[in-house]
Amino acid sequence: MMNLMGEHIANRVQSARTTAGITQEDLAERIGVSRQTIIAIEKGNYTPSVLLALKVAKVFKIPVEKLFTVES
Repeated sequence: MMNLMGEHIANRVQSARTTAGITQEDLAERIGVSRQTIIAIEKGNYTPSVLLALKVAKVFKIPVEKLFTVES
């Protein structure tokens, strides 16, 4: 079992979103969450569930591993 002490999930959602020209509001609507949730994810204040992370990756048509990574 992996020790997650001191580790966190980093994400590239904001970068992918701005590159794709998608607003926070549009992304939120596409995946069924609030804009505040998108803001929290982008700031690293909220780690999405696996289902939500997969939905975000699907919007950008990239593997979830390109958006979310474990960092120590």
